[in-house]
Amino acid sequence: MSNWKGIRYLLGILLVLSIWGCSSTDHVEPPKQSLPPKPEPASLILATPLQVSYQSELALARLGQMLSEMELTKEQRAELFYERAVVFDRVGLRSLARLDFTRALREKPDFAEAYNFIGVYLVQQQNYDEAYEAFDSALELAPDYDYAYLNRGIALYYGNRPDLAASDIKRFFEAEPEDPYRVLWLFLAEAKLDADRAKRNMRERYEKYHDSSWNWDLVRLYLGDLTPTQLMGNVIKGVKENRDLAERLCETYFYLGKLELAKGNRKEAISYFKLALANNVYDFIEHRYALLELDLMSRKRQNSTDVSAKKQASI
Repeated sequence: MSNWKGIRYLLGILLVLSIWGCSSTDHVEPPKQSLPPKPEPASLILATPLQVSYQSELALARLGQMLSEMELTKEQRAELFYERAVVFDRVGLRSLARLDFTRALREKPDFAEAYNFIGVYLVQQQNYDEAYEAFDSALELAPDYDYAYLNRGIALYYGNRPDLAASDIKRFFEAEPEDPYRVLWLFLAEAKLDADRAKRNMRERYEKYHDSSWNWDLVRLYLGDLTPTQLMGNVIKGVKENRDLAERLCETYFYLGKLELAKGNRKEAISYFKLALANNVYDFIEHRYALLELDLMSRKRQNSTDVSAKKQASI
């Protein structure tokens, strides 16, 4: 137990160093009172990154055999392509997954779930207009498909259409308001319209629907009722399996990253998004969009560098 505490202590130091590493400068620092307060770094907790399971490998082998050897109707082939695509997606083979989702649609053009997955991949590639069309198709085929509303809302959120994003995600929230993740995503969408009002709405939803589930702590973090360190202390409570810990950490680090990004703490946000990816929970939306957040920040920085270079060249 003492060895574990020592390891935890060292890992905590490593995270602090990675987040607060200073660059050397020659100028005199301004008085301390003029500096903005730095965010409190959370203690580092790591899970063993998830690996491809024997069950997933076996499922892929069996599904491939069935598709190649059995006489199937178009409906059956569509279902098997879809099932194999879901397994490919779960183990991080997204190109193969997208190929199989496309094949499923070729066999069954009214396959709403396949349209939904295709839309998610298009969002990750920042092809927002095509993503909207895919989600629209899913909802035309299945008007009560909750997750298509969420995913279209997220597409609209990243596509800078906050009014429509908030409308879609609110519909998703209303289907199950006791779900803290629905509260969080609705807050993220509404915050693009009015941050103060969004926080008041989140407080009201928390007071009305929260229970003792650990993931409500994520909402409490955004409300300011918990510090990141307190949150990380609660994440490990009741965890018995590595998969459970990896999934919790993927979610927790993503939402910590979004919170730091909203505060303008870019370096800290990048660290948290990378930690969210480190768990290999490929089929969680937090993993998908941590990768997108990093790509968006990288492109924004590159664009700023290009603009600065052009200005210098014109002088």
